[in-house]
Amino acid sequence: MKCQYCDTKETLPFKCPYCNGYYCAEHRLPENHECPEIWRARAPREAAPRVTVESKTPYEYKFTFGPRPTTRAFWFSPTEIKHLTLSALLVTGVGLSMFFDLFDPSSLLGPPEILIGSSLVFVSVFLLHEIAHKLTAQHYGLWAEFRLTTFGALITLISIFSPFFKIISPGAVMIAGYANKETVGKTAVAGPVTNLSLSVILFALSPLLPGPFIKVALLGAAFNAWIAVFNLIPLGILDGWKVFSWDKIVWAIVFITSVALTLLTLPNLRI
Repeated sequence: MKCQYCDTKETLPFKCPYCNGYYCAEHRLPENHECPEIWRARAPREAAPRVTVESKTPYEYKFTFGPRPTTRAFWFSPTEIKHLTLSALLVTGVGLSMFFDLFDPSSLLGPPEILIGSSLVFVSVFLLHEIAHKLTAQHYGLWAEFRLTTFGALITLISIFSPFFKIISPGAVMIAGYANKETVGKTAVAGPVTNLSLSVILFALSPLLPGPFIKVALLGAAFNAWIAVFNLIPLGILDGWKVFSWDKIVWAIVFITSVALTLLTLPNLRI
């Protein structure tokens, strides 16, 4: 296993008792791996609660335990925030490039509010999809953090300058820990389900919005639906393969819903 702080390969990694991450000998201490639960390590130590066993009858006993320790289930590390910020900037660039040629700013299509609104839609599609994966994984006690990938960042950067090639995939949520197919499947489906929810909400709200924001909402609804379809393809490292391997019925329901929603909103992708 690799150290979750420096990526050094370790045959017998050390497990942090506070954040449950796995680290090398150099970074095993909470203060050496930016532990998000370091506040627990620095908290004043209290004596362990005493467990008392009180006999009532020969066959009945009353057990009294101390309070259960509390922990923060969801957190973002400083490194992860940096990677998310850089990824959001790349995705914003793709959103802007949908409306004008970056080499010719005079080619702007539509008013500035559409340009800004649509860029925010692109960022929200990406961020909420990845955060849904992360929070679901952390809910099941797994280590989960977003990381930029060289290939993904390069593809997204090319999409900014290409007039036809548009893909936003600067990175992915990295997950570590022991998980079965159900946990992996539920973590994978969380992203597409989030996109489908956003698509339905934006499509339903579009008639209620003023002027140019109708176009922004319709574009967001269509793009969210399309991202859900793409990610649910049961191939390779896409979410669809993990969901399909876990539960084919769940995969079919979500995939068919995303296809139907894409066909309903697809015409609105025309700018």
